[in-house]
Amino acid sequence: MLELAGIIILGILAQWVAWKFKIPAILPLILIGLLVGPIAAEFLSEDKTKWIEPVWNGEKGLFPGESLYYFVSLAISIILFEGGLTLKRSEIKNVGPVITKLITLGSAVTFFGAGIVAHFIFNLSWDLSFLFAGLIIVTGPTVITPILRNIPLKKDISTVLKWEGILIDPIGALVAVLVFEFISVEGDSGFTKTALLEFGKIILFGTTFGFTFAHALAFAINKKLIPHYLLNVVSLSTVLLVFVESEIFAHESGLLAVVVMGMVLGNGKLQNIKELLYFKESLSVLLISILFILLAANINIEDLLLLYTWKTAVLFAIVVFVIRPLAVFLSTSGSKLKLNEKLFISWVGPRGIVAAGIASLFGSKLMKQGVEGAEYITPLVFMIVLGTVLLNATTARLFAKLVGVFLTKSNGILIVGASKVSRLLGHYLESNGRHVVLIDSNESNIKKAQDLGIEALSTNIYSETLTDNIELNDVGYLMAMTGNSDINKYAINKFSKQFGENGSFRLVTQNEMNNPEDNPKEGLFSNTDDYNKLLDVTRKHPSIQEIDIEDKAHYNNLIEITKTDDEIIPIFLKDDEGELHIISSYNDEVDSIGEGWQLVYLGKPFDVENV
Repeated sequence: MLELAGIIILGILAQWVAWKFKIPAILPLILIGLLVGPIAAEFLSEDKTKWIEPVWNGEKGLFPGESLYYFVSLAISIILFEGGLTLKRSEIKNVGPVITKLITLGSAVTFFGAGIVAHFIFNLSWDLSFLFAGLIIVTGPTVITPILRNIPLKKDISTVLKWEGILIDPIGALVAVLVFEFISVEGDSGFTKTALLEFGKIILFGTTFGFTFAHALAFAINKKLIPHYLLNVVSLSTVLLVFVESEIFAHESGLLAVVVMGMVLGNGKLQNIKELLYFKESLSVLLISILFILLAANINIEDLLLLYTWKTAVLFAIVVFVIRPLAVFLSTSGSKLKLNEKLFISWVGPRGIVAAGIASLFGSKLMKQGVEGAEYITPLVFMIVLGTVLLNATTARLFAKLVGVFLTKSNGILIVGASKVSRLLGHYLESNGRHVVLIDSNESNIKKAQDLGIEALSTNIYSETLTDNIELNDVGYLMAMTGNSDINKYAINKFSKQFGENGSFRLVTQNEMNNPEDNPKEGLFSNTDDYNKLLDVTRKHPSIQEIDIEDKAHYNNLIEITKTDDEIIPIFLKDDEGELHIISSYNDEVDSIGEGWQLVYLGKPFDVENV
């Protein structure tokens, strides 16, 4: 009981530490597992036993026999299913040829390169060498996101790294499963008729079960055959059913089945998909916390001593400093990415959850089968995982500054609310070279924004997922423009530090508009125009105008006219270099203004004779 409770408590503590210090959770989880496992047994326990013993050894332990490996298999199936849910066909089309090459050509370079290196450095068989290589193909969003979350980068770089991590997880898992099957079916003669037959069975049953059950579950959910309060648990039980049933028909096909199931559901017209994703995300956090403490604790000191050799350092150096850059540069050849951007992408390639989890599972199984050299698989993969996470977590920010991809000023703009006003402003800002992102929980507004070519995210402002979006790293301005003043104020209070370092603004409320002395410092545009007035002007004059400014006196005259004309609302100032400046309702005084500047406003054209 104490061990079970301790794993959960330590796991959640590690997750909190990771959140607090903005590091990947896998780092403290593995370190805690090593501490309570092999380190405690060797240096801290008087009786040389682990504080947490994952496998029952006759006196203590949590899982008798092969129960630990069953638990690991089921946990990984849920984690991979959640990953499959996030894969959208539309996103694959839009992220560009660089992503496609990275997950195909890049994966092939890593697979063959790491396999050859492992074979010649550690004298592993070709089968085991390529199993190791298949396991380290994956990077994973759970380790990349915390590293990049607080590094302001160009959107292109963040997008490449984020989507590579998401898409490559199931690919690496599938490659590792297929290589493992070749090893376990016929030993050294894996490429026999029997092995090929098993290979075909994995593909057949994995895809068939995943595809069929995904459509069955989607049908049941959309037809309201499952009550709302049972939706998440029924989905969970269906994932486990698919995994187990697929395993019965074709050994090691379960992982492929759950990935396919997740992809089909994620790309279908499934109601409650967001709710399902939130549940699976929470469950994955808990499982990951338990899983990695168990897996790290299950390693013995003898396994770690296998790595105490110069060969380990050479293997790590070649994987990180030769194979990864080679894969990236080949995949990005002919793209618009600059040399410094390619160098940064080459540097950031931490391995994560899937690599370590499947390595522990397969390594243990092959050791039980008596495969020579199998004892190297788990420690070698854990070394790559821990080493790359530690390296990238500590140096990514410094390396970004060194190669010149670190944005000294974040000029992106996040607009909360995707109403007609926000879409009009967003389109104007985009056409003037600014990265704009609109967020809204209204799917219709999001679709209209996307049809205009504006980047728009369907999300709840109260959700934590927005802070995890590394594609918003170049955002430095926040504009809260919904019709709900409480939401606008909440957005400023919660996100101004992360997304509004250069300026956080919100629309004034009806009360603030009627009482000039209550004009807030973060007031947007004008203290005489709230959301309703903006919407009314947009309906009458759905266009953004520009007028040349002669000098400061001329500008002040224009502003005074906007205060008395209900059909003109000032929004930006464009300087003589084309840079846009957001106008604040609190202070409309501008120090440096002159010839070549323009006032950007919403509404009808100015009466030139009066200005």
